[in-house]
Amino acid sequence: MNRYKCLQQFLNRHFNNEKYQLSLITGDASFRRYYRLSCGVKTYIVMDSDPQVVNNTPYVELNPVFSKHGFILPTILNLDEQQGFFLLNDLGSTHLADLLQDAERKTYYQQLITLSSQWANVPATQHMKDFDAEFILVELNIFTQWLVEGVLQQPLNANVKALWQTSCAVLVDNILMQPKVTVHRDFHSRNIMRSDNQWAIIDYQDAVTGPLCYDLVSLLRDCYFKLPEDELNSLINFAFTEFSKQGVIKGVDYAQFTRWFDLTGVQRHLKAAGIFCRLNLRDGKSGYIKNILPTLSYIVEIAKKYNELNELGYWVEREIIPAMTKAISEKVGN
Repeated sequence: MNRYKCLQQFLNRHFNNEKYQLSLITGDASFRRYYRLSCGVKTYIVMDSDPQVVNNTPYVELNPVFSKHGFILPTILNLDEQQGFFLLNDLGSTHLADLLQDAERKTYYQQLITLSSQWANVPATQHMKDFDAEFILVELNIFTQWLVEGVLQQPLNANVKALWQTSCAVLVDNILMQPKVTVHRDFHSRNIMRSDNQWAIIDYQDAVTGPLCYDLVSLLRDCYFKLPEDELNSLINFAFTEFSKQGVIKGVDYAQFTRWFDLTGVQRHLKAAGIFCRLNLRDGKSGYIKNILPTLSYIVEIAKKYNELNELGYWVEREIIPAMTKAISEKVGN
């Protein structure tokens, strides 16, 4: 309540004590809280991002970086960086996730693939971390820490540790051999908005210098929506052509590109499944539990295509998915 009063003081100063109404917007996986503010006929978005738990510097510093390259981002109208209060323009409430049953879905995805290739070409800045081997392993170990040992309470025995280390080495090598580009890191249907018939990008603050295929995987192998296989393959082909045209890839054949895409997807989905468990265990956010099993199924599906990941796929299919299915049913039952 004290923080909410401080937020009101911040807003009162901006609006000169004009009357306004705040309504909480739910559904964000971070520590941030969002509100929609109505003042007269105008609406705004208010972000409460406590600097005690969130580093707000990248959000502030990267905003003009991407904006000057023509991307539509939330405009920071006012801020109190010390307290972590932001007043933003209102981009509406329509996300790509709300449009996935539209007849124009494939066109939307093609537009966003083009946008992601342009994003990839933004020059790196000091606020973008390097997606190096250490960074990749930190992400991968979210799976073992929060899903295997956390939710399932299964200690890793010697055989599983060896399997995990071998699989991680394959995934790390796959990522490091790709061209390094600017990566959004969460370029999926809930972070892409349709605003005034244009695409707007939110949650850009975790941008890194990383692998070419990462954002493409986020978009096309979305943890929240599965594309039909024929449509997915068509869009991967479109991406290969578009990335080549934009100069993001050179001298790479389609087979290599699809391998990069597939194995990057395994890495990302291992991390995502672990994060869904962390959100539940650490943060008390149970709304992401329903996304765990589909995300694990992605891993099995792709791992079976590659000999060096077969054992990982079998482990996830035979041990992790049954145990997770049981854990989820018990939680839902309670």
